[in-house]
Amino acid sequence: MDPLHDLTLGDVVREHSRSRPLRTALVCAAYRGTYPELNARTDRLANALLAAGLGEGDTVLWLGQNCHRLVETLVACAKVGGVLVPANWRQSADELVTVLDDVAPAVVIWQSEEIGAPVQEARGRWGGTARWLLHDADTHAEAHTDTADEEAYEAFLSSGAPGDPGRAVDPAAPVIALFTAAFGGRPNGALLSHDAVLSQALTVALVQNITEDTVYLNSGPMFHMATLMTTFAALGMGGTNVMTRRVDAEELCRLVEAERCNYGFFMGPTSAEILELNKDGRYDLSSLRTFGGNAAWNAMIQVDDSPWGTHPAGYGQTEATGMLTFNALGIGATGTSGRPSPWVQVRIVDPEGNDVPAGETGEIVARGRVLTSGYHMRPELNAERTRGGWWHTSDLGRREADGSISFVAPLTRIVKSAAENIYPAEVESCLTRHRGVKEAAIIGVPDPKWTQRVVAVVVRAEGPDGEAVTEEELIAHCRSLIASYKKPSRVEFVDALPRQGWAVDYDALDQRFGGGGYPGIGSSI
Repeated sequence: MDPLHDLTLGDVVREHSRSRPLRTALVCAAYRGTYPELNARTDRLANALLAAGLGEGDTVLWLGQNCHRLVETLVACAKVGGVLVPANWRQSADELVTVLDDVAPAVVIWQSEEIGAPVQEARGRWGGTARWLLHDADTHAEAHTDTADEEAYEAFLSSGAPGDPGRAVDPAAPVIALFTAAFGGRPNGALLSHDAVLSQALTVALVQNITEDTVYLNSGPMFHMATLMTTFAALGMGGTNVMTRRVDAEELCRLVEAERCNYGFFMGPTSAEILELNKDGRYDLSSLRTFGGNAAWNAMIQVDDSPWGTHPAGYGQTEATGMLTFNALGIGATGTSGRPSPWVQVRIVDPEGNDVPAGETGEIVARGRVLTSGYHMRPELNAERTRGGWWHTSDLGRREADGSISFVAPLTRIVKSAAENIYPAEVESCLTRHRGVKEAAIIGVPDPKWTQRVVAVVVRAEGPDGEAVTEEELIAHCRSLIASYKKPSRVEFVDALPRQGWAVDYDALDQRFGGGGYPGIGSSI
């Protein structure tokens, strides 16, 4: 650590409290807090956590909906070296027990209203120990006898000594963990550092035009990076974060009007609900800058003309604090996913870690400030994903001739034909572009001469196109769109692909059609 040059999330709030003393930091129901108040409350909470025995790297689990207290807990953890883990509050008691086992929290902050029953059931079944704090005791749970004796968040916070805890915290240390894809059926908590959060916040602020005047409506779930990217940006720039517990169209309209929210997280179905609800103009939504739509929607809001608003998304994952590449940084580029963030390096590699030529498909790997510190309590998976000093995304991409990036598909297995690596997802995508194909899966069948042969298992589309399609036609279709060595050597037609849940059961396809002999690490991810 270098105190002269290092900066943590806690330091950002400390500075805002001095340089933006009148700026509102957080709004949540009846609560309104300025940056000095946020700084003072998180000092107390940080000191209370220290007194309760929270150590460096220890976790605090949030089992609740959106709330200003979630941000307070994040900042308090930032000031003492703790790690906040906001979990999906929609999970069942069984799933929450798994989360508790995985996180092994020192402190759990939970909510009674709406989600208290599964949380309490999971608590009773969990074998670990933690300090449990009821965050909504002041608004709901006091009326319920089963929670009347629970320790309340506000009382716990007030028990903390005033004043800065004064702990030295490494900016490269994790400050938040978010659960992401379940590799092998097991969810994983991606650890993100102060450096990652603050670096990505600056990029998001740049492309979304986030400033200290931003009033951001946190209407998406705050256990998801899609919401948190802009939460971090608004916090980093000294703007205002307005909280709403969950998505409710009328409450969103009320908040936009009352708080003059000028940015927000809205999915398409939510926008459609708001459009219908507000067709009589009962709410003034004119302050809100968001994605455009039809004429009626555009008349209600301000169409977002930021680089993100006109060229949204890119390629990313939670493990990259949301985004590795931005379309907003690659306006006019050939690639479908724009160009990399200024905080990262991106390569496209083969299974041996060698760069593939532009135009060829390979695994996307990256390094830089926004990359995860690894998964919580997953040493073997971490070693696998960080081999060679690069984060292996387990996603396939392509570097275009102009240097931009195109996401292709998730990496599953690799089929080896002589010296060539073939990614099933790429061939599957090619096959499903044919009008006669509804679904396709690619397997590798051992071959004494070529190592493996590509075999396509295809579900025909309904109607004349599907009825007429032949093996020869599909092989020719693939040859016309991708390298010849990637095309199937044979096509098997089936009524349906076997599945395990939503995922195609490739093991069942291997067993039925003689697949096997997969090389490389891609076969086990």
